[in-house]
Amino acid sequence: MNHEQTVDRLVADHHRTVRRRWAAIAALGVLAAVAFIVSTVVGPVDLRAADVLHGLVDPGSLTETQATVLWRLRLPMSVMAVLIGLALSAAGAQMQTILNNPLAEPFTLGISAAAALGGASAIVLGWVLVPVPQLNLAVIAWASAIAATAVIVAFSIWRGATSETMILLGIGLVFLFQAVLALLQYRASTEALQQIVFWTMGSLTRATWLGNGVLAVVLAVTLPIMAVLSWQLTALRLGDDRARAMGVNVSRLRIIMLVVVSVLAATAVAFAGVIGFIGLVGPHIARMLVGEDQRYFLPASMAAGAGILCAAHALSLVIVPGIAIPIGIITALVGVPFFFLIILTRKRTQW
Repeated sequence: MNHEQTVDRLVADHHRTVRRRWAAIAALGVLAAVAFIVSTVVGPVDLRAADVLHGLVDPGSLTETQATVLWRLRLPMSVMAVLIGLALSAAGAQMQTILNNPLAEPFTLGISAAAALGGASAIVLGWVLVPVPQLNLAVIAWASAIAATAVIVAFSIWRGATSETMILLGIGLVFLFQAVLALLQYRASTEALQQIVFWTMGSLTRATWLGNGVLAVVLAVTLPIMAVLSWQLTALRLGDDRARAMGVNVSRLRIIMLVVVSVLAATAVAFAGVIGFIGLVGPHIARMLVGEDQRYFLPASMAAGAGILCAAHALSLVIVPGIAIPIGIITALVGVPFFFLIILTRKRTQW
């Protein structure tokens, strides 16, 4: 085989790989769309898939009851499931990349614990930043998570933005926030304690179009940043030294992505509470299908996360008819076995 034939064969193999990866992303997108339709259909009021599709295209084709159920009850929750699935899975993919840890997710560095503490403080201590109660809780939770991120960023700049520094500081912050949260729960009234527990379990029942709009804006701002830095993030998977040799400022990249991930995770927690394991499971499914190249890894992760959360939302509505089980319980029941599977199947040399 001459040189030209070898080059042609390599080019053909590359094109097949690219087509296979895009086909996997398209398949994940289709599954996510199906899960979205299913999560919108299920519920105590009879609503068929055809009604949902007609209502999306022509709302006037539905009866008044169907339109109310679809646009005021079902769609806000289903759309939020998609947006939060996209946000948490994208955040998890980048967290695993910058920390070089297959078990990392958006909440590894204490972001969820900080948001949960902020929400609990608003409930127990009566903090008010915004006159709208539900939005006030989201704003305080978001601000608490961003404040925790600022501490990690400042410490990382001071000590050097290594993955070990970030992980150790995050573990310390998680224990600190959980201790203060336990103290708040200890002194809370019965009604406030119920609200805190419901908040920390994660739920989409508080979904509104305003919340969906904020999530969409955050995604619209953060995704282009990840797209611009995609080649640097791919290079980082080769190791810090190789990435530096390719011209990547590793410390700056880690800090930028830490801020981006924190904004995504904080916004998701602010509107839906703590929903774990989406940022762990989605990226691993994508990694198995398309590899580590960020051009394919990120969209595949987001599609997988959106599909998983929509499916979990649908499941939370049908387990007990008429009652929406907190979605954080469903994702944990799915995520914990997956977590153990990752631990048992990873080779020692890959850690």
